[in-house]
Amino acid sequence: MHSLFPVVMVLLVAVLAVTACRKLRVPAMLGYLVVGFLAGPGVMHLVPEGPETEFLGEIGIVFMMFSIGLEFSLAKLKAMRHLVFGLGLAQVLLTMLLVGGVIGIMNSSALSGFAVAAALVMSSTAIVSKLLSERLELPQAHGQLAMGVLLFQDIAVVPLLILLPAFAANSDRIWLDLGLALLKVVLVLSLLLVFGQKLMRRWFHLVARQRSGELFMINVLLVTLGVALITQLAGLSLALGAFVAGMLISETEYRFQVEEDIKPFRDILLGFFFITVGMRLDVNVLFAESGSILLMLFLLIPLKLLIVWLLARVFGQRNKDAFKAALALAQGGEFGFVLLSLSGNLKLLPPVMEQAAIAGILLSMLLAPFLIQNADKIVKRLIKQDWTMQSLDLHQILVQSMLKNEHVIVCGYGRSGQYLARLLESEDIPFFALDLDPERVREAGEAGDSVVFGDAGKREVLMAAGVMRAKAVVITFADTHASERIIDVVRQQRRDLPVIVRTIDDSDMAQLRAAGADEVVSEVMEGSLMLASHALMVLGVPLNRVLRRIRTVREQRYDLFKGFFRGASDEVDGIDDAQLERLLSVQLLPGASAIGMHLGNLPLAELGVQIKALRRGSARYTELTRDFELEEDDVLVLLGRPAPLMQAESLLLQGM
Repeated sequence: MHSLFPVVMVLLVAVLAVTACRKLRVPAMLGYLVVGFLAGPGVMHLVPEGPETEFLGEIGIVFMMFSIGLEFSLAKLKAMRHLVFGLGLAQVLLTMLLVGGVIGIMNSSALSGFAVAAALVMSSTAIVSKLLSERLELPQAHGQLAMGVLLFQDIAVVPLLILLPAFAANSDRIWLDLGLALLKVVLVLSLLLVFGQKLMRRWFHLVARQRSGELFMINVLLVTLGVALITQLAGLSLALGAFVAGMLISETEYRFQVEEDIKPFRDILLGFFFITVGMRLDVNVLFAESGSILLMLFLLIPLKLLIVWLLARVFGQRNKDAFKAALALAQGGEFGFVLLSLSGNLKLLPPVMEQAAIAGILLSMLLAPFLIQNADKIVKRLIKQDWTMQSLDLHQILVQSMLKNEHVIVCGYGRSGQYLARLLESEDIPFFALDLDPERVREAGEAGDSVVFGDAGKREVLMAAGVMRAKAVVITFADTHASERIIDVVRQQRRDLPVIVRTIDDSDMAQLRAAGADEVVSEVMEGSLMLASHALMVLGVPLNRVLRRIRTVREQRYDLFKGFFRGASDEVDGIDDAQLERLLSVQLLPGASAIGMHLGNLPLAELGVQIKALRRGSARYTELTRDFELEEDDVLVLLGRPAPLMQAESLLLQGM
């Protein structure tokens, strides 16, 4: 029974953390770290530190790395080899040299300097990958750059785990041990990547043919944890093995199904990891060793940022991409705790310095979400203009758009943008597309599409794209914040230019129209309209009547489709559920106070609630007058937000 206590407490803390972060609109990751610190043994002692909680956190990293591996392929990894083994190797060596030198001089011990440097050289794969993934920045240049360095850091853990005990024991077999470790790494990864790829496809075919969702999910867990276990037994990290497993599955046609199945496990367990990280911080050390902690923070954030930025520039990366990648990597990582713990056990570090380094890494991890989320603002402020590269980008946009006139500017060239472009081409309407995915821009450009790399939220980019000559602007991605930014820039230049915006559902329609959008197209509503039109035609309704009905609905601004009945499986991520309108059915049971009343006498409008329909027996009424009298067992279909709907239900059943 006692073994379950820390697990239950971690679950409780996780619920509280996510709820608080939702309310405060901050990353859940930051809440996990802070609550782990407050509830852990360092402050309130609510969650005891032990193997159970640490194991949950470690499994969370495994599933995160597995998800990242699904985004990669062997071809992409080969293309990134100069980043992984070039920039990654240079970052590890240069950071260790500088950090180790500073600590060694201050502490008069080269071994202490090496031990601290080995810990501080690592960055948090979990934090960086999660935040960049949430911001859809993993495929971008700075995201690929950061992941390349992180992958080498994971590989570098293996020789560091060998070097630390060898230095502590003054071993004369150090080079032999390193050579054997390198041979083991090459052998294990080669076997997994060469033979594992063939076996993985056949194995998943066998499991998928059984047509069992439960079996498929069990198989995904087996593969993830099994490959991670193989690499751990070979002396490598669990995280590296999980990455390889994900990369093997990414080569199969089951990638997307696996990605959806694994997401709940990944997010929950990764949250546990961040709680266990926060639990490591000792509040007494924060005050007693504040000077040493500030030194560790300096070595982590400013120095590490400078090293990554300069090396990325040397490797030919754009100034902006190099600095954003440096901001993403300028913090400590989870493997730093492992290396510090080993160094402390080997007496390579004094206990005070070990605690100061742990505190420095933790504080840097707390700062990481702010650095990554505000990277664009920081880059804009510190790097005023990268004139050479920006002028080349703007010149490319200007050259391709200068022959366009009365064209449509398509913001975003994903699936929706490409479908729109094909329709425009079929009508001989010129278009010019802007997109921030370099790989997509490259492939579409090679195919002859009129698309370039550019941020439509920047005034100079829209000017180069010919906004003053354009006939319309269409925003094809469903990002309300980014759409508002683009609309604002367009309206500053042209008040008369039509702007059409895509959104997921009707929750942001009013907000986008208030920002200046001429039309807001809801995916859910349009999908419902098309579904309804096909259903009506299958049922024998004449085509002209179907078209007239659909046109009427659109003219009424989707009023018939506004609101929907919410079920247990419905979830709108990132949206305050209390602000969404929904439908509610209220049956007037015997004794309900509204029985015998006329609709005009009900103060529902004052509550912000509408009556959309009424069912009486088998009859359904949608056009209701004020003198319509309610009877027992009538079912009213109400539209409104959750709180007013509850008030309206109480009014109908119990009276004022």
